[in-house]
Amino acid sequence: MEKAKVYYTDMHTTFRENLLQKIQRLMKSAGIETIDFDKKYVAIKIHFGEPGNLAYLRPNYAKAVADVIKSLGGRPFLTDCNTLYVGRRKNALDHIDAAYENGYSPFSTGCHVIIADGLKGTDEAYVPVPDGEYVKEAKIGRAIMDADIVISLNHFKGHEATGFGGAIKNLGMGCGSRAGKMEMHNAGKPYVKESKCIGCGSCIRNCAHSAITITDKKASINTDKCLGCGRCVGVCPVDAIKTLNDESNDILNCKMAEYTAAVIRNRPNFHISLVIDVSPYCDCHAENDTPIVPDVGMFASFDPVALDRACADAVNNQPVTPGSRLDISEHIHGDHFCDSHPETNWKTQLSHAEKLGLGTQEYELIKI
Repeated sequence: MEKAKVYYTDMHTTFRENLLQKIQRLMKSAGIETIDFDKKYVAIKIHFGEPGNLAYLRPNYAKAVADVIKSLGGRPFLTDCNTLYVGRRKNALDHIDAAYENGYSPFSTGCHVIIADGLKGTDEAYVPVPDGEYVKEAKIGRAIMDADIVISLNHFKGHEATGFGGAIKNLGMGCGSRAGKMEMHNAGKPYVKESKCIGCGSCIRNCAHSAITITDKKASINTDKCLGCGRCVGVCPVDAIKTLNDESNDILNCKMAEYTAAVIRNRPNFHISLVIDVSPYCDCHAENDTPIVPDVGMFASFDPVALDRACADAVNNQPVTPGSRLDISEHIHGDHFCDSHPETNWKTQLSHAEKLGLGTQEYELIKI
């Protein structure tokens, strides 16, 4: 496979061009205008940020991306799926409130916010992954699969389970429904935390396999009948149904790559990553930390694998920010992500994505 083209620009500006104009020029230089957007629905997959976190991408960047798409005749919308864990983004109402609170509204971005897997995270499409080693049928937020074109707008940062979060993390984990996220994190079945269960019966009404019973106002799950679909996780009003994060980080990365394959195959896709505010943890945290390296720049490519590899290489070529968690780390691997989270191996997601034919780690970096 020949080298993929990854386009890059730094964060410097001039009196003639600000950063928002620069990201638009980057997109056009990378070839986004070659996509036929005319009257097409365009999902801009983004992370709205857990309220309290201040490292997430500013909504101004989303507006700049949406404006380019609209100028090409497309109909963009900003989207993400609900989270599996307890927080401000585990159902569509709270999720939209969180997006608005962080500045992502139709008035600030020029396009609507749609939570792709619906009110409770159960509105999903089942997408075959015929060559998947771990996933044969991915559970993807329906609105994302209904879109004609997928654009990933990624905040590139560290991650405590996957090493880093870039295009593959944004698309694979981010586009999974709540049940899909459970499948990526969990090798087994959900269970009921009895101390939280109120015996409301929502789980029973949504179980297609009669795997749940209630005794003395407490639900329990028969794992012999349970198929692990995760719908009970989504509908529980008090988050009493839990999953074990019992998959290894390497398998999590592989499943994430297979979910990415389900999202982007057989339709146009394009990817933009901003390597700024490189926090040590995911934007899912309600807090962030000192960036582990200085801001690097903005990257764009049709190849998500090459894009992630170029961003990872760029971060590893940066000096460590004094006083950051990376600076005080006792681990010395010569790799900023492994030093931040020694139990992770970010290369797994890229090698598996490459094996699936999603792209190549060999890239040509073109600076504009």
